[in-house]
Amino acid sequence: MKEYSNSQIEQIINDYIHSERDRKILKRRLIDGICYEPLAEEFDLSVRQIKSIIYKCEDLVFRHIQ
Repeated sequence: MKEYSNSQIEQIINDYIHSERDRKILKRRLIDGICYEPLAEEFDLSVRQIKSIIYKCEDLVFRHIQ
């Protein structure tokens, strides 16, 4: 699989994730490497909600970069 820079990943996220909240969550996870629990606290969501958002968004993003 091709290596992508953080700026390339950020651009792909901006292009394909339409929800501002979901973009922020995915960037914090993929670019900043923040774990699920701290993300849940930061965005005032449950860990289950964070995981669901990340899995859904990763699926969209990864379809476009493969």
